[in-house]
Amino acid sequence: MLLKIFDDKVALGRAAAEQAATAIRRAIAERGQARIVAATAASQREFLDALTQMQRTDWTKLDSTKLDGTKIDRAKIDWTKVEAFHLDEYIGLPLTHPGSFRKMFIEQLIAKTGIARYHLIPGDADDLPAAIREVGNQLTSAPIDVAFLGIGENGHIAFNDPPADFTTEDPYLIVDLDEASRRQQVGEAWFSDISQVPKRAISMSPRQILKAGELIVIVPDQRKAQAVKACLEAEISPMVPASILRTHPNATLYLDRASASLLSPHQ
Repeated sequence: MLLKIFDDKVALGRAAAEQAATAIRRAIAERGQARIVAATAASQREFLDALTQMQRTDWTKLDSTKLDGTKIDRAKIDWTKVEAFHLDEYIGLPLTHPGSFRKMFIEQLIAKTGIARYHLIPGDADDLPAAIREVGNQLTSAPIDVAFLGIGENGHIAFNDPPADFTTEDPYLIVDLDEASRRQQVGEAWFSDISQVPKRAISMSPRQILKAGELIVIVPDQRKAQAVKACLEAEISPMVPASILRTHPNATLYLDRASASLLSPHQ
């Protein structure tokens, strides 16, 4: 896994967005479309803000030079050729709830880009198994070019809390949320207290996440430092769900100084 560390999460977000935009443009150039998976929520805000600005044509007002002095390709992304999926959703939570990942997905990505082909995980569907199968069939109908991920405070990816299921080939699965994961959602102010946080969710499986051609993992903030350390330094294990990302041949982990603060010097 390639590791990149920045001074703050704004710089982190812009750099990750540049790599993401390159991956999207490459897929469109090679196959006429790009299929992406995107995480949402608080930790992804700076990254998604930067990425969704890639639709702008007035790049002359933005800095076009990387830290190493090379120029950035500021070509516009053709979002009409992008198909998007998201990672997870609570069971039983309506789309209108502030903590709904469908709501965040629409507000943070879809509404800002005009992506027309997007697929929501309907956590409040009447026939939940059928709804999960349908979105899973859509996801696996063609390869995913790039996935944008975060890592939870307990080391989860998507909503795969420890111990995560590293064996299932199902694209989406129903998972039980542990207390640490639920408390994180309260800490991010999506819920007033833990009693309001659902106990189950639908999550993209770890093996499905690994099927993306490229992984861009965005993890800012001090509260993620212990999870980052475990991801990179612990044994690859279901007890550290994010550790499985190290097995992917094309994964980049973006950190800020805070989230990287506990890493050993050799990292």
